[in-house]
Amino acid sequence: MQRPFVHPAVEDVTLESILYALADPTRLEIVKKLAGGSCGMNCSMAAPADLPKSTQSHHFQVLREAGLIRSERRGTEVVNALRCAELEKRFPGVIASILKASEKTKKR
Repeated sequence: MQRPFVHPAVEDVTLESILYALADPTRLEIVKKLAGGSCGMNCSMAAPADLPKSTQSHHFQVLREAGLIRSERRGTEVVNALRCAELEKRFPGVIASILKASEKTKKR
């Protein structure tokens, strides 16, 4: 039997945990892909293709524990979605600002 995913309550999500999780370029790219989609994505679609599955799992775990994503098992795959509405209520504009700033930095 697989362990259930643990998601922190939105009240327990801290700005520090969000910033820590998004400080890693791979996790930032995963969040950008999830933000660009209208619904959840499985791990292999959201993560860079060249990452080993164990590394993908680690990055998704950090994002989940930081409160950025919600993961759900659907058969043999795991579907991840950003917790946009919840995070927007808790930290208005923060995620959008981080993603926008990362695009500006990328263009330089």
